[in-house]
Amino acid sequence: MDLLRDHLARARAGGAVFARTVAEPPWGLRLAGTIQLSLHTVVRGRGWLWFDADDPGRAVELVPGEVTLVRGGIDHYIGHEPGTDCLEPDEFRARHATDGESDNPGATVFLCGAYRFSGDIGNGLLNALPQVLTLQAAVGDPLRDVISLLSHELAHPEPGQPTVLDRLLDVLLVLAIRSDFRRSPNAPRWYRASADPRLSAVLQAMHEDAGRPWSVPELAAVSGLSRAAFARTFHEALGQTPMQYLTDWRMALAREQLRTGELGMAGIARSVGYSSPYAFAAAFRRHHGEPPGAWRERESMRDREPQPGGPHLH
Repeated sequence: MDLLRDHLARARAGGAVFARTVAEPPWGLRLAGTIQLSLHTVVRGRGWLWFDADDPGRAVELVPGEVTLVRGGIDHYIGHEPGTDCLEPDEFRARHATDGESDNPGATVFLCGAYRFSGDIGNGLLNALPQVLTLQAAVGDPLRDVISLLSHELAHPEPGQPTVLDRLLDVLLVLAIRSDFRRSPNAPRWYRASADPRLSAVLQAMHEDAGRPWSVPELAAVSGLSRAAFARTFHEALGQTPMQYLTDWRMALAREQLRTGELGMAGIARSVGYSSPYAFAAAFRRHHGEPPGAWRERESMRDREPQPGGPHLH
């Protein structure tokens, strides 16, 4: 099992392409911080990205061949130059609706996309990323090919396009996360630990079969280390004992299942390694300070609250 793939799958990351846009200067667009993860890439021309509408002095340049990811939380702005007036998405779309029909060589062609994540597994991935992450594609880098394919798909709608776009965004997301986690001191500990074959085997075993009644001796045997050496190595890499990590992962899976409502308490208990719903409820209460039923009801009420919409440019 690939741990990054497992986290992405459980986070239920969904790609939603906003548009391939052609905009003649002057142009500027405000994007809401409610978008969990935005993706921007310029296909032709240039653009700038910044966060403070009143102080764009730290703007990031957007140039062809690069992909910039922006983590949500605060609004951000993109425009033909730093500090330009930025419009709300609907107004921007109306003003630049016909720009793509002209031959203006000064027009900027850019792509905007977004990702939605579910639950705290997804939030954990997002929180490990910097506020802004730019991927630079060298000549011959497959990233350039992915950007070209995205642009082509958006410019030439054909049957099955949503599936193609989602897959291309999946590729970009994995490339971005992998690139950042390889070099970032803030990468999740499980990602760094997965580079150690001994710990990788243990983490994979726990993720593949969280419901198994694992013991430290069994996990040590999977790692190929003595029990003492395994416990020490695991704690140094993950910052917690193997049993603490396993409990945290089981609780994350339980919260995911409580959100989806696909399993009853007995089914959830079995899937995460507890002998009965009562044993699971007691463990959940110790971990979260409330019983699983109360937690699920609170989360369900939160999910029913109206959420602000995203900026659909197309």
